[in-house]
Amino acid sequence: MDKYVCDICGYVYDPAEGDPENGVAPGTAWENVPDSWVCPLCGVGKDQFSKQ
Repeated sequence: MDKYVCDICGYVYDPAEGDPENGVAPGTAWENVPDSWVCPLCGVGKDQFSKQ
């Protein structure tokens, strides 16, 4: 699965790890991350992420 990087702060979303602290289980593909999810470091939305 592809990783996605925040264009603002550089946080990398890795589907294998997910973001369990913010309700995204490990193994969740980017396409299945809720649109309401925001970067845990800087708070921007999914539209500010690029495929790594």
